[in-house]
Amino acid sequence: MENIFVPHPVKEQLPGVDFCSTSNPSWPAAIIMGFQHYVVMLGTTVIIPSIIVPLMGGGNREKAEVIQTLLFVAGLNTLLQTWFGTRLPVVIGPSYTFVVPTVFIALANRYSVYIDPHDRFIRSMRGMQGALMIASIFPILAGFLGVWRIFVRLLSPLSAVPLVTLVGLGLYTHGFPQLAQCVEIGLPELIILVILSQYLPHYFKYKGGIFERFYERYTVLLSIAIAWPYAALLTAAGAYKNSPPSTQLSCRVDRSGLISGAHWIRFPYPWQWGTPTANAGEAFVMVAAAIVALIESTGAFKAAARYASATPPPPSVLSRGAGWLENSEHFWHLYHYPSSELSSAGLGLLQFCNLNSFRTKFIIGFSIFLGFSVPQYFNGYVITAGHGPVHTHSAWVHTRKLALILID
Repeated sequence: MENIFVPHPVKEQLPGVDFCSTSNPSWPAAIIMGFQHYVVMLGTTVIIPSIIVPLMGGGNREKAEVIQTLLFVAGLNTLLQTWFGTRLPVVIGPSYTFVVPTVFIALANRYSVYIDPHDRFIRSMRGMQGALMIASIFPILAGFLGVWRIFVRLLSPLSAVPLVTLVGLGLYTHGFPQLAQCVEIGLPELIILVILSQYLPHYFKYKGGIFERFYERYTVLLSIAIAWPYAALLTAAGAYKNSPPSTQLSCRVDRSGLISGAHWIRFPYPWQWGTPTANAGEAFVMVAAAIVALIESTGAFKAAARYASATPPPPSVLSRGAGWLENSEHFWHLYHYPSSELSSAGLGLLQFCNLNSFRTKFIIGFSIFLGFSVPQYFNGYVITAGHGPVHTHSAWVHTRKLALILID
């Protein structure tokens, strides 16, 4: 009887990678796959302004302007990262890390005095810009001065496992909860995505032909090409005519208001909403988020190197990449990587660890367990007590601590 417990050999590079970090696809394939990467990051780019802009007093026009600016800066930051940063094939996009501090700024009392919604949007946007510009100074200095290299040098494969894994799993609250906002469209989309990416390539692998790689490469575009007409058909058939407004906003294809509010041609430019303003408390909260995002970015870079069949990036490259990543941080921090792929890349690093060692098992289990349980403790404490474990009578300090707990 064949021994099913024979371990798989360690692979320095992942098998089955068509294009690594040193190879280039053909121009037609590059254009199609580039557009697919754009579609992947477009979801987060739309969701984050849709959460924050209404709290700032903005409408569909302001939301469209922020989305256009985010897309432009994301493309610019991607070029900077691939040319001068880590030079890894990463696509830069908005990060959920900065949602809480931006919401904190949008709801600040000093902006409630503005009655006109557009005026309040402009004022709060200037405050966010100023806080982001101040917060970006610290990661830039840490990256370009080599300070971050000292910390990254301590990352062995064993310590990188919980780092990379928790960065991906930290976004689990934005997974199925987002899908469930319109489950009759989101769930079929998820099923189609799994069939196209996992079942069909496996089927054609044994049947032969050219379709094996086709479905693997263009899974996202094919699934959207099926799911979006289905959503449009439900909208045209009146399936959501009597649904609550929140359901219509999530499910209908004609309720976003972005097309009508967007300019056909618009070029974002620095300080397009006026001169940024600075506030010590807002900058403090944003600095905390920038540090968290710096750690996340390091884990994402290590995962990208693994998937691109590149050698593990040395500390100097990771430090340089961190500096360039923060260099374009003028509206929101920009970083995007599919969370499921990121977490699985962290687990894949286990093959370089001695899993027969009880010390290794303890470090991995202990760090991942605490990574989930410690934030849960703070969240539960805030829900029951209304403040964190360390509470003072200073309203300024208490508000900032509450925001930091929410970021965590």
